[in-house]
Amino acid sequence: MRLLIDANILLDVLQDRKPYVNESALIWKLCETGKAEGNVLALSFANLVYVMRRELDPVRIEAVLKNLSLIFSFVDLQQKDLLRAAALHWDDFEDAVQSVTAKRLHADFIITRNTKDYRNSTVKAITPADFLSLIT
Repeated sequence: MRLLIDANILLDVLQDRKPYVNESALIWKLCETGKAEGNVLALSFANLVYVMRRELDPVRIEAVLKNLSLIFSFVDLQQKDLLRAAALHWDDFEDAVQSVTAKRLHADFIITRNTKDYRNSTVKAITPADFLSLIT
């Protein structure tokens, strides 16, 4: 199963965000063990570093990126993704970029806690809890 993982799922684990960390960690585990293919938009990593800027020095950024690369595949942002996302006219441009990138990857799901912003996505957005219940 091919998944596009939203930054909030990564942040749940990296920042030990309660009560979300356990379900998000299970998504990580599925990707780490090859039971799911986890993809992360490179832009999401940049956003993650921005959110965690007080917690991450340059050495730690490199370590986090290397560790995440062992679990997830990073997907480049393409100009056509930006153009397609802009044409959607969504309120949240970043979510539109995630949606069109998920479509380009032929992802089965976008894993996010922010499903409401993806209601017009052609790739279904689903929470970690809902995804886990779907596959068990």
